[in-house]
Amino acid sequence: QQFNIDQASFGIESAKANVQTVAAMKAATTQLKTVMKNDLDIDAIEDMTDDMAELMEDFNEINEALGRNFATPEGLDEGDLEAELEMLEDELEEEAEALDSNATPSYLQTDALP
Repeated sequence: QQFNIDQASFGIESAKANVQTVAAMKAATTQLKTVMKNDLDIDAIEDMTDDMAELMEDFNEINEALGRNFATPEGLDEGDLEAELEMLEDELEEEAEALDSNATPSYLQTDALP
């Protein structure tokens, strides 16, 4: 018998808790509807996100314009740069070899002066 009484008491407590839960959910739903109706307009939010996307596109275009390199021609590719670098390295090696062979540079030679 005690078990049945305990179960009935537990059932009553559970029912009261459910009533409170449902009441809280109703209040939350009412409040959320009010906020959605008065404070949040989906069309305004979509307009705002569209404006933000446009601003970000403009910002990226500005960054691209500011990031352009005016010193390097557009048709220049990596192969051209590598070839020029090799040529400069060869010139430096030739100059180093000439200096290493104990040759006096032309600007230091006394014979070349008039």
